[in-house]
Parts: sequence; structure tokens; C-alpha cells
Amino acid sequence: MASALVSNLLSPVVLAFVLGVVTRLMRSELQLPKDLYTSLSIYLLFALGLKGGVELSHASVASIAGPAAVTLLLGCITPVTSYLVLRRLGRFGAADSAAIAAHYGSVSAVTFIAAQAFVVSVGEEPEGFMPTLLTLLESPGIHIALAIGVLQAGGGQPLRETLHEILTGRTMILLVGGLIVGFLMGETGWHAVAPFFDGGFKGALMLFLLEMGIVAADRIGDLRHVGRFLLAFGILMPIAHGVLAAGLGTVAGLSVGGSTMLAAMAASASYIAAPPAARMNLPTANPTYYLTSALAITFPFNVTLGIPLYYEVSRAFHGVG
Repeated sequence: MASALVSNLLSPVVLAFVLGVVTRLMRSELQLPKDLYTSLSIYLLFALGLKGGVELSHASVASIAGPAAVTLLLGCITPVTSYLVLRRLGRFGAADSAAIAAHYGSVSAVTFIAAQAFVVSVGEEPEGFMPTLLTLLESPGIHIALAIGVLQAGGGQPLRETLHEILTGRTMILLVGGLIVGFLMGETGWHAVAPFFDGGFKGALMLFLLEMGIVAADRIGDLRHVGRFLLAFGILMPIAHGVLAAGLGTVAGLSVGGSTMLAAMAASASYIAAPPAARMNLPTANPTYYLTSALAITFPFNVTLGIPLYYEVSRAFHGVG
């Protein structure tokens, strides 16, 4: 555990994230231009989809069926458990509980990429179809949580419109579109674009994590408003979901690297697709709660300490000592 933790903390992406946090705490004016930040996110998501599509073209239906099934199961479990814990133990209102649960039921693509970089750095070889599982987990949790919230507290925009916005949003278009393009172009097509989409991927990820560190640090001041319960929730709930996902991934036949990445996905909290959906459907929910817990608590925990923890849990489930 100690070696994996040190390896992660000294990895380029984590160091870039920490630099971003320190930069903001020093009150530096450093910040990536908005257009560059948007361009980096487009590049990373599309590259992820393309590579996943190429790998998916090599995968058999039998090899992906089990992992896909447990991923969809996790997409149902994580928002429901999050809502129940927030509502019954945290005593949050229905709207706030559902809004937070929508974030924890969905997935952070950046956490996924950080997990992928970590497992490769420790010598593991995750399944190539993992981006497909990322896509499967992106949407269900949001809709289940929002449906609960609308039924319990009432809402704003109809769920049908929310479904359309999420499915046609940037993240889903780039991931799903990239998967389709990568699947169709195959290995030959990938070799033609790999120098751009593969060669510069880690550098782009470092810049993106630098900006994410700045964004996360901007919300550190909000921690005093979310309370001790939400602070504990933002760490312990991801661990619970991560352990569950690591176990289910192992049962479904995923490797140690694949189970680690599935655990990181289930443990992550969305901060791209979920916030606008929560804002439109649950307008009475407090954005400070769901944005601060996702960005200032869960995301930093996962990219620094959580991913090595899920790796060790996955190793234990696989009987690797």
C-alpha cells in the first residue's frame, strides 16, 4: 500500500494537481484560459473514446458482457445508497439529497483517466474496453437520483428534457462518438492518428489537472459551509462504492487493473454532467453542497489517496499479496 501511495503521489498528474492547489492558495493569478481548458477537455475525452473504440473492436461479446452488467448495476446502486445515507443519516432535505446523489451516481472522466494512468504506472494492463464502461456509468445514476428528487421534492425541467441534454452533452458525444469512430477505424486508422491522440495525452492531462487543482482550491473555503457530515460522506461513501465495485469487477472477470479502474469510476463524483442537470431539475437544492463535496472533497481524495486504496483492494480480491 505504501509503495502504491508514494507512486501515485509522485506521479505527474497528481503533482500537477497539487501545484494547482498550491498556486491558488498562494493567491496567484495563474489560470488556464477558458478556451484552452475547454479544448483540453475535448481532446482528452475524444482521445479516450477513440482508444477505447479501437480496443473494443478486439473484444468479444463474452468478455465485456459481465463487466457491462455490473457497471449498470453500480449505476443503479450508487445513487440510491447515496440518497438514503444523505436523507436518513445526514438529515438533508429531499432536493439536496437527490442533487448530491446525482453527482455520486455518475462518474468523473478525469478520475477515470487518472486511475488509468496509475494502473499503467504500476505495471497493470487494464482491459481495453474500460472507456465503454465509463460511458455506461455516465448517465444512469444522474437520472435515477433526479427521478427520486423530483418525486420527493418536486422539480423544474421535465426529466425527458434532462435526458436529452445529458445524452447530447459534450461528455457523452465525445465518449460515445469517439468509441464509435475508434471501433469503425480499427487498429490501422488508430496508427495514423496515434502520434497526436496518444503522444500528447499525458501532457494535456497534466495541464488539465493543473487547472482542476486551481478549481478545487477555489472551493476549499466552502468546506466550512458543508459541515462535518458531508465532509465524511465525501470520503467514506466513495470508499464504500469503490470497494463494492472492486469486488463486483473481480467477480465479473476484470483484471486487477480493470477492477481498480471500475472502483475509481464508482467512487468518483461527476462535476461536468451532473451540476447543470441538478440545477435545472432541482432548483431548490444548494449548489454549495453538491459542488463542494464533488470538487473540493471527493475529487482530491480520489486522485491522491483513493486510487491507490482501490488498487490494493482489487489486489486483495484477486488474491494478490
